[in-house]
Amino acid sequence: MPALSPHRPKKDELLAARGRSVPDVIAPGLKVLFCGINPGLYSGATGHHFAHPGNRFWTALFRAGFTGRQLSPYDEHLLLDSGYGIINIVNSATVQAGELSAGELQTGWKIVEKKVLEFRPEVLAVLGIDAYRKAAGRPKAKMGRQAETIGETAVWVLPNPSGINAAYQMNDLVNLLLQLKAGTEHPV
Repeated sequence: MPALSPHRPKKDELLAARGRSVPDVIAPGLKVLFCGINPGLYSGATGHHFAHPGNRFWTALFRAGFTGRQLSPYDEHLLLDSGYGIINIVNSATVQAGELSAGELQTGWKIVEKKVLEFRPEVLAVLGIDAYRKAAGRPKAKMGRQAETIGETAVWVLPNPSGINAAYQMNDLVNLLLQLKAGTEHPV
């Protein structure tokens, strides 16, 4: 059973969370380092990744077989035991990722590259195609494995799991995660 939040943030707590960071869940040599765009206000208020109840990250991860049980944001540290971690391109909470400027994304990407070179995961899985295109300067990038690497780390791009991303339904997200999982078990 997933760990539960001690409480749901109230409106004033959410508003006060703007600009807050969420600690990285990272260790050397991970199989997959998931990279969100930036924390939403709910994540900023709780201090946990993908914490908004409408976010599909945790359910999709479970359905794709990355975890043996349904985890909650409050279980995020357990990902490390299975070789997975989470960081963000920009570690500053906003209402929506669209509030970030191209400059903020590009600066954040340089930080992501440094973390990847330091911690050397097998795969960096960026969760958000539009943000990746702007941050990494790859305007024609498509979903899936990218031609680029960061050091020896393969780069994959997957949809943003936010519930407001109507372009990709849960099954689409799960199918792309399954492709990632297959690609990490049988590298090209």
